[in-house]
Amino acid sequence: MFPSRKLVHRTCFLLSRTLYLTCCCGCCSALRPRYKRLVDNIFPASPQDGLVKSNMEKLTFYSVSSPEKLDRIGEYLFQKASRDIYRRRHGFVIIAMEAMDQLLLACHSQTLNLFVESFLKMVQKLLESTDPQLQVLATQSFVRFANIEEDTPSYHRRYDFFVSKFSAMCHSSHHDRNTQESIRLAGIQGLQGVIRKTVSDDLVENIWEAQHMDKIVPSLLYNMQSAEKYETVSCMDTDTRDGAEEDPPKLAEACLRELVGRASFGHIRSVLRPVLTHFDRHELWVPNDFAVHTFKIIMFSIQAQYSYSVVEALMQHLDAAAGSERARPRVRAARAAVLSNIVAIAAGDSVGPSVLEIINNLLTNLRASVARDSDKESDEKLYQDALINALGEFADHLPDYQKIDIMMFIVSKIPSQRGKSTKADAMLQSILLKSLLKVGSTYRTVELSKAFPPAFLEALLRLSSADEPRTRALLQRILHTLLDRRTNLPSLATVTVDYAELGLVVEKCSRPDLIFISKHGYAIFSSLYDGLQLESNTAENVSAIYTTLALLCIELASDETVCDMFQLVLSIQQSALSNPVLTTAQRCQLATIALALAALVPHVLRLPRVNEYIAQIVDSRREEGNHLLPPLLDDYDIPPSKQPNKLPYLMIDQMAIAERLTADGADASRLTTPSPYVPGAAHAHRHSWLETGAAQGRDSLADISAGPVTELDSANSSPGVQRHQCSSENVSLEALRRAACGPTEADKREAERRRANLNNTFRTAPFDHLLTLTQPKYEIQDKLEEIFKSLSEEPLLCSTNCSSPAKRLTPPYSSHFPDLFLY
Repeated sequence: MFPSRKLVHRTCFLLSRTLYLTCCCGCCSALRPRYKRLVDNIFPASPQDGLVKSNMEKLTFYSVSSPEKLDRIGEYLFQKASRDIYRRRHGFVIIAMEAMDQLLLACHSQTLNLFVESFLKMVQKLLESTDPQLQVLATQSFVRFANIEEDTPSYHRRYDFFVSKFSAMCHSSHHDRNTQESIRLAGIQGLQGVIRKTVSDDLVENIWEAQHMDKIVPSLLYNMQSAEKYETVSCMDTDTRDGAEEDPPKLAEACLRELVGRASFGHIRSVLRPVLTHFDRHELWVPNDFAVHTFKIIMFSIQAQYSYSVVEALMQHLDAAAGSERARPRVRAARAAVLSNIVAIAAGDSVGPSVLEIINNLLTNLRASVARDSDKESDEKLYQDALINALGEFADHLPDYQKIDIMMFIVSKIPSQRGKSTKADAMLQSILLKSLLKVGSTYRTVELSKAFPPAFLEALLRLSSADEPRTRALLQRILHTLLDRRTNLPSLATVTVDYAELGLVVEKCSRPDLIFISKHGYAIFSSLYDGLQLESNTAENVSAIYTTLALLCIELASDETVCDMFQLVLSIQQSALSNPVLTTAQRCQLATIALALAALVPHVLRLPRVNEYIAQIVDSRREEGNHLLPPLLDDYDIPPSKQPNKLPYLMIDQMAIAERLTADGADASRLTTPSPYVPGAAHAHRHSWLETGAAQGRDSLADISAGPVTELDSANSSPGVQRHQCSSENVSLEALRRAACGPTEADKREAERRRANLNNTFRTAPFDHLLTLTQPKYEIQDKLEEIFKSLSEEPLLCSTNCSSPAKRLTPPYSSHFPDLFLY
């Protein structure tokens, strides 16, 4: 059966049209631009065959030969890849991306910027897809692009999308564990590429802006937090330049190190602010292991000269958080603990004002903590201890001269004892003394004069009379730390009379230390003596002062100080016998430490006869007065007959000590002079023994006798002096006899004692104190005006109508100048 004519005509039409279209297409393909034909030729018939390398070489050669075509090649590749993405032909997409990578690496010219725009659009298109494989592929291409150093910067290029997309990839929650890890790893690598591409060039987009840092930093911390174990090292040993690290936490740490290391001084805050915010929002301070790990990484990575900025930012965060209700005590304590872990790293690079600024900020937070803690007891103690530890850690890495400055600065912040102190003041005083002790424990004393500058020593001695016994004990611990240069403190922590088995390390006292003790010895010994006379003392206070005196005895072991030590020992013993305000327990404690110190002096200075005498007293007390031997007790249950003042034969005798010192070859002349630490003078006024001696000297020059006042008439040799009639009422015969015969033996001994006292004053008293004692109580100009006025008003000769002596002015020149008159 033959087909119809209509069907034959339709078939011929279709064949002719197909032939026409084929011919047209063939002709049109020959007319297409060469770059398109070269691009089309790199794609194989099947995507499994991969990129056609021979054709890719032709395209590369063409691009190098004609760089002005690069932008068109890139745009055409982007169009082909976009169609393939839409049609889900991912094999051809991968080939297109590979071709763009090879062109990017092969072409280095000024026209590369035009190709980069198409390249970045291609990467963005792949990142916008939902296929993890394409996202990872795009990230790898972007990282390769980031490692290329361009010849010319691009002012219009922006990376907002890439920062946002890579940050989102860092938080991937894909259901497949391996896929999730690969996406997160790609996101971190992408952020690392953005950082490298933007940080090194100031003309491109500012990556340090808050909108970028608020995405980059939390993304890195989120991945670092997932590590099973936090191990902080000062520098990274693994090279992550090409993304070789396969562990997201480690790669995130490397990226954070690179980011912090590239930050300048003005950009450090831009990194630290999102770090602190991230820890606050996600409550990562407690426990603070991850916080310590993170801030150590920052401190190790930051440029050394900027490390102080990290400490400053964290302390300001403490201040800001201190006023909020969310900042619970445990959170504040955790932040302070982080600070104590990193502050030592910054100490080595802190100089000048930055040191005191850090210390001042720490002390300010301590004062604020004490103010909060004064109302209720809570976890605030943890916060205070953490701040004190931070203070100690910071000071431990500073040179010694800065430690002294810090201790003086802390002492200046301690509230004074004037007036009635509040509970908050007492607590603040205790906290600051703990801080002082923490800093002092890091100081290594070489010379006492450097460890105790005059202002610092005066402040410490002033605090020795604090109201709280615990505060006074804390002060003594500070003195122990600064005085102990030969690690004898553990052996002297408890009172004892058996020193032979302790193995004390004793060295000859140096000349600078002797000069120091000659200037400040009286002030130190007097302060310690006064501290033993306080009614609120406990056994701990007495034992602490004993340890201080024992350390002084060892550190200042010299023939020149032996008499001073025994004078103090005898004064302590006398106060145990005669001070009425002390309890029975305190009397026994003072008698015990007096004997213990007396036993230490001959042991240190090798005085065999004195040592033998003290050993006899120890043996006698063991037989009849065991309560007067160590250890110190809080309560002594003894009868009245066993009171120390009832057992004088068990006490140390001053004359016996002087004789045995002389027999051992020591100079005991000063031991025979009255002790300056008498209870009355010691409590009346500090250094009052100088003023007393000076006053006695003035009286001895002004008066001839202790009886009625006698004035020697000068027979009108001086103006204004009224002649007195000699009578039995005014001048006694005994006074005249004493004036004619001269001083008696008792007067000579008294004068010798005063002279020795005066010499001792010039040897031991501070110059400033001597100057204060001897300053006149009036102005010279005023006194001269008064003298001339009296001369002009009074006649040279007294008339018969002279007024009574009671109405006459006392002649100004009858006033006596002080014996210690100095300028």
